[in-house]
Amino acid sequence: MKLLLVLLCTLFAMVPLARAADTQVIPTSAGPVKITPLYHASTLIEAGGKTIYLDPAKPAKLSGLPKADLILITDIHGDHMDPASIKEVSKAETEILAPPAVVQTVTAAKPMGNGETKNWQGWTIDAVPAYNLKRGPAPGKLFHDKGRGNGYVLTYGGKRLYFSGDTEGVPEMRALKNIDVAFVCMNLPYTMPPDEAADAVKTFHPKIVIPYHYRGSDLSVFTKGLEGTGIEVRLLEWYPK
Repeated sequence: MKLLLVLLCTLFAMVPLARAADTQVIPTSAGPVKITPLYHASTLIEAGGKTIYLDPAKPAKLSGLPKADLILITDIHGDHMDPASIKEVSKAETEILAPPAVVQTVTAAKPMGNGETKNWQGWTIDAVPAYNLKRGPAPGKLFHDKGRGNGYVLTYGGKRLYFSGDTEGVPEMRALKNIDVAFVCMNLPYTMPPDEAADAVKTFHPKIVIPYHYRGSDLSVFTKGLEGTGIEVRLLEWYPK
């Protein structure tokens, strides 16, 4: 029995290590920021003793992870806004920031619209428009209407981290400045293909870019599109088996 308990404890201890294999540690003047991919768009961010989740949603495995001090939601679709997952990672004092369209469903969230800035626990959070320019389910309709969804620029200890949300290479993305690490979506038919994503990334030239929300995309096209630009491309596993 003792041997079985030891084996079980060892197994459980190894699970966070496996999950953390792709964790990125970003040095800042306020201390390191740890960013762990969970699934698709779901992301865990840890810094200064605080825990932030971006778009916690099924099938991300959230059991055993730290509870959230802050949750950021980008849009109304189920791969970004999942009330059950939000509840799972929340505690009594968890704060939630989200676009007004999300607040209609997640009533505990505080609204944050395109272009707004909020300060939270040493972080500066800027909401960047995220929307389609041309892709939609039918003529005259878009998958993501302008003004509904947010991307976010998170600034901490002098470092600026961009999470695109669901978007094409819109002018507001291309106009970003001084981004240290960019997490950029790419998947059809909902956002944009890898070549368009690479073209958009070239215009705002982050130091590091990490594809996320890329289900079904050929990331080699994205990587090739940024060759010779000086932008470091990091490929992480967002779809664990």
